[in-house]
Amino acid sequence: MTGSTRSSGGLDDRRKRLLFRCWHRGMREMDLILGRFADAEIGSLTDAELIDLESLIEVPDPDLYAALSGGLPLAPQYRTALFDRIRSFSPTGPDA
Repeated sequence: MTGSTRSSGGLDDRRKRLLFRCWHRGMREMDLILGRFADAEIGSLTDAELIDLESLIEVPDPDLYAALSGGLPLAPQYRTALFDRIRSFSPTGPDA
């Protein structure tokens, strides 16, 4: 079980892949951060934001987690408006 609350039905192949990859990071904390963000936002991301997300998910989990939690700076090419949205994202719901 991934924890995802969103069906991939109705998404194009690119968004389906990204949704899956956000929920299957390898580090549970990152699954929850990126997966919940993707559940809520994947359908409305622009092409530019999809490119940013595709790039961001290539960052190793420990580095990305440290950057999202404020522990370490992230390389400049990854510090995008999308990164800021993910960092400030606060999902709602019983498990949030």
